[in-house]
Amino acid sequence: MCEICGCGNGASPVRITRPGEQENHHDHDHPHSHDYPHSHGHHHDHTGDHSHDTSRQRLLRVEEDILGRNNLLASRNSGYFEAKGVVALNLMSSPGSGKTTLLEKTIIALEGKRPVVVIEGDQQTMNDADRIQRAGAPVVQVNTGNGCHLDADMIRQAVDKLDLQEDSLLFIENVGNLVCPSLFELGERNRIVIISVTEGEDKPLKYPTMFEHADTCIINKTDLLPYVNFDPELVKKYALSVNPHLHIMELSAQTGDGMEQWIGWLLDQKS
Repeated sequence: MCEICGCGNGASPVRITRPGEQENHHDHDHPHSHDYPHSHGHHHDHTGDHSHDTSRQRLLRVEEDILGRNNLLASRNSGYFEAKGVVALNLMSSPGSGKTTLLEKTIIALEGKRPVVVIEGDQQTMNDADRIQRAGAPVVQVNTGNGCHLDADMIRQAVDKLDLQEDSLLFIENVGNLVCPSLFELGERNRIVIISVTEGEDKPLKYPTMFEHADTCIINKTDLLPYVNFDPELVKKYALSVNPHLHIMELSAQTGDGMEQWIGWLLDQKS
């Protein structure tokens, strides 16, 4: 997991900011998300197999502690959302799958039907938060620095900057990554993995943990099917082989094809 990818290494802090808000790098440092050692060669004692095994056992215990702390905070987030009547949806995918475009079109389609708020997760920039704000929804940007996923404490801090109305839909756009986000619960009601037709059908087999932990799968950019070598039925077969309970929808956020099913599904969601 994160010890392999280097998540959190370096001095780049987490920043949680609303569009137009002056960033304060010290006030928004996030000290708890990745305050753990990462496994790289210079940290290991290579004097023998016993030392290697001991180091690995220690690393596994640290990882378990990290996930345990995160999941406790996620449970608290979940209780808070339930008390407020808020449905939190965790959107996860590779970079470029169309998450932000889908959110923009969803915000417009839900106007006057249900309140929408958004938490945007990226390593850097306010680009997506600015897009969401222009689409008409309150939004907070979480810049994770070197981190490769959002965690439950980041969500807690971001929610403090949002005015959550009763019966709101809270969309959490996770950092583009099909590995680490699948391991960190955020307090969400539903986990949604998005795959675009430009990515290839074998993503559920290559990244089974993501699809196994998801509740819903959206196959996006179906307008490009005439131009790419992609079989929707095959990717559905692979996804359901990993998770037989996965709810799958096909749509094009760009053209609007299939969006009515998605919007109807959202309006039916209850906390």
